[in-house]
Amino acid sequence: MLDAQHLVLDLIRALRPLCEQIARPSPDLADQLRRSASSIALNLGEGVRRTGRDKKRAYRIAAAEAQETKVTLEVALAWGWLDDAQVAAVRALADRVGRVTYALAR
Repeated sequence: MLDAQHLVLDLIRALRPLCEQIARPSPDLADQLRRSASSIALNLGEGVRRTGRDKKRAYRIAAAEAQETKVTLEVALAWGWLDDAQVAAVRALADRVGRVTYALAR
């Protein structure tokens, strides 16, 4: 398993309570957050077994899903469903996942 996969699993664990909180006012946004974060892990896993352009494609998708995960948190903040204190550590972890997946995609 890639180090990036361990990192994204940490992110998913950190997102669990936030997803539960977001789900109260917006089940759809919570579902989107779950799906985008899960897709990061799944595409990293797929990329491990791919070669060449297929590998880069899987990693590019993981990087895009990482960005979507980060933006979803910002949307929840903008709606007032979360506050900055709750999101600070998760945001830092999501930024790290984004950097790592982007580096793999290059």
